[in-house]
Amino acid sequence: MPDATAEPGTAAGRAAAEEKSALSHPAVEPDASAGYGGHPDQVIDFYAPRGAGGPHGSAPVVVLLHGGSWRAPYDRRHVSPFADFLARRGFAVASVEYRRGAEGEAGDRGEGDPVAGRWPDTFDDVAAALDALPALVRQHLPAADARRMVLTGHSAGGQLALWAAARHLLPADAPWRLDRPAPLRGVVALAPIADFEVAGRLNVCDGAARQLLGGSAFFAERRPYADPALLLPTGIATTLVQGRADVDVPQAVAEAYADAAAKAGEVVGVTLLEDVGHFPLIDPVADACAVVAEEIAQLAW
Repeated sequence: MPDATAEPGTAAGRAAAEEKSALSHPAVEPDASAGYGGHPDQVIDFYAPRGAGGPHGSAPVVVLLHGGSWRAPYDRRHVSPFADFLARRGFAVASVEYRRGAEGEAGDRGEGDPVAGRWPDTFDDVAAALDALPALVRQHLPAADARRMVLTGHSAGGQLALWAAARHLLPADAPWRLDRPAPLRGVVALAPIADFEVAGRLNVCDGAARQLLGGSAFFAERRPYADPALLLPTGIATTLVQGRADVDVPQAVAEAYADAAAKAGEVVGVTLLEDVGHFPLIDPVADACAVVAEEIAQLAW
């Protein structure tokens, strides 16, 4: 995360100001919530569509996976203003919580505190949430059309969105594997940690991707089960939205994923935003957030 003490006007200072703005909005309570498992973090918040909506009757569903380096301090509440922003654009929104790295686990891995993610729990949760969503949407979002579903996620959540759309490409022994592509309209990944090798080389989020897989001892073994850049081509329409000024998850990470997709015979859209960092993509008062909504609309409607 950006250094809040950085000098204004510097790249670090601008990043800190963007983060402060994005995280300054009061949390927006959902219209409904439902569990998809027994753990307190296995819950989905639902935001009913409001506003003008789109041209085809019932609203499409945007499945939102929050970021925060898969670390415990960052939960779905920090993206609730963004979820509300999308709902006011006429989307039905399902904001998914999942288990993240717990405080106090770092001693077991020696790689920072708090550690990023839990293996395999984080992936168990995202798979279970997506599998449960159609029925939960019918129950809690009666104005929505679960057949028109778009995944979106920010940063670490962008990785999870890309991964969830690629479950049919997982190794045969993966417990999360599907036998066919998920019925999605598409994926809009926002500054995603989409290539673990490049993210590691750039030390993105203090080595969060390596921590997510359990540390260096497990990285090579588990990477084929988790790294979106190794799970291509998905056959699902995918767009990445990336700020050129992002110092948290640099542009090179998104470009590496797009290059891997091209080598696999798939075209992935990349929307690059000038003078935009990491957090404006989920900040309702930022112009970049409106661009994100438009990219979702192009797939959803």
